[in-house]
Amino acid sequence: MGTKGEYSKYQIKHIEFVKNKLAKAVIDYKMIADGDKVLVAISGGKDSLVLLEALSAFKKFQKVEFDLVAIHINVIDVAYEVKRDFLLELSNSLDVKLDFVEIEAGIEDRGKKAPCFVCSWHRRKTLFTYAKENGFNKLALGHHMDDAVETLILNMAYHANISSLPGVLSMFDGVLSLIRPLILLTNHDTQEFANIKKYPKLKTECPFEDLTKRTTARNLIKQLEQIHPKAKQNLFKSLSNIDLEYLP
Repeated sequence: MGTKGEYSKYQIKHIEFVKNKLAKAVIDYKMIADGDKVLVAISGGKDSLVLLEALSAFKKFQKVEFDLVAIHINVIDVAYEVKRDFLLELSNSLDVKLDFVEIEAGIEDRGKKAPCFVCSWHRRKTLFTYAKENGFNKLALGHHMDDAVETLILNMAYHANISSLPGVLSMFDGVLSLIRPLILLTNHDTQEFANIKKYPKLKTECPFEDLTKRTTARNLIKQLEQIHPKAKQNLFKSLSNIDLEYLP
């Protein structure tokens, strides 16, 4: 995890860049207010670890009083394993309580449903239940700009619908809100942060990770970036710049 004296000037600059971008997203989207109870979903992947560390820094330096707790859901019937000791070490160093919950997703009995869909559905259901039972009103997820743009492309191509991953989404009549504090950061930004912090890789990678439609969308975005380097950022910005007069 390192200390400030161990980093180069570039690394320090990037760490601050990521933390500042998260703070901007939280403030601009009004994600967190005084008195909130925020639950952070920690998968063990780089994005959720960046989210945890940057959000804990926001809690420390901003004038917003809120509770912050992390949760890791272990799906025991999926070959996906994190380094639990590291997660505990990181959360303890950040003074954030971390809870572990184990579930079964019924992957073998999923029928024609994609394994990623089934696993994600059960994880999300568990997060909602845990948040409700423990009085959390905000659930922080580690989705970033790349995820939002990929979702936009998939929804347009497969569902004929222009929609994506909002920074804030109110659910259950306002009882719980999903927040995405990394929404202004790219995958490259979080990857660089993870490299600097030397986050360990997963002990066992998910066997279904590259078998999703998102891989196709990701490759399409890369092709668009060959046409225009800022294609990804522009696609993201287009979501808040819709000209209805020029739509069919």
